[in-house]
Amino acid sequence: MTDLGVTFGSLGVLGPRTVVDIAQLAQEMNYKSIWTVEATGTDAFSLLGAVAAAAPQLDLATGIVPIQLRTPPLAAMTAATLQALNPDVDVWLGVGVSAPVILRAHGAPAPDRPIARMREYVALLRECLSGESVTFEGDFWSVKRFRLGVRLGERRPKIVMAALGPQMLKLAGEVADGVLLNYIPVGHVGPSIAQVRSGGDAKIFAYVHAAVGELEQSARSARKDLFNYAMADGYANMFRAAGFADEVDELRARQAERDRDGALAAISEEMIQAIDFIGAADEVTAFTRGYIEAGVEHPILMPMPWGEDRLAVTQATMSAAAAAI
Repeated sequence: MTDLGVTFGSLGVLGPRTVVDIAQLAQEMNYKSIWTVEATGTDAFSLLGAVAAAAPQLDLATGIVPIQLRTPPLAAMTAATLQALNPDVDVWLGVGVSAPVILRAHGAPAPDRPIARMREYVALLRECLSGESVTFEGDFWSVKRFRLGVRLGERRPKIVMAALGPQMLKLAGEVADGVLLNYIPVGHVGPSIAQVRSGGDAKIFAYVHAAVGELEQSARSARKDLFNYAMADGYANMFRAAGFADEVDELRARQAERDRDGALAAISEEMIQAIDFIGAADEVTAFTRGYIEAGVEHPILMPMPWGEDRLAVTQATMSAAAAAI
């Protein structure tokens, strides 16, 4: 039986306290894990602490926390604290190179040498989680005699890398326990897994973006969502590789002319339904199952709360996705 997760990353509009309701519902529906993000809203670990108290059977995961904003020792300390408080579930520490817009909001510089930076981060993070004394001198981080002051049992936090392009996918396979795919059409899952496997045997996680609803009513919300990601180079390149080069190029050309409506119109219904699927409950079930059949070992539903009753849409979408397993 395939494990299924759900992320609160798309549900910030419901307010932080709602994470407890979502977690309890997920546990009732036999979801295995709950994930959350870290950008400019809630911090990830505060939410996961609340989840642990409300739904203690769920594995706890971040997807993602930016490596530019948390040092490897701090990330190790935080994940280890969460693990020590919840020794009977898995903690998946999902990390990634954040988008420039997020970094600017935090006053952090844009990343240089992202592959080398990520390789070094994961190496140092793993050393910090070991519990041994760590002295490390790298190109990006320098640590002297750090020792994790949290005692852990057999279960220890596992490292998940967010990855889009071939080099990062291969690196994730090589150095991480898992890889997290995002905004990926099901048809592009196979080639992405092949890149991961060229590096190693990391577990394959993927966000599944879906909403129970009607395309005509929610298409503009989907276009706004995809626009934001298509303007980021990493996602744009992945979308092109997945078969949506025309949409991305047209969108960017219209945006360069300050034609926002034209940019949104460049996103085809085909692109929406391949990435941010909108449909009836049974169609969402089939869409989720498609990722499993494509090789995703642990799909993570990202319910898109599009509609007049955002919570009702979220609950319906969670129920539909759960039927896939």
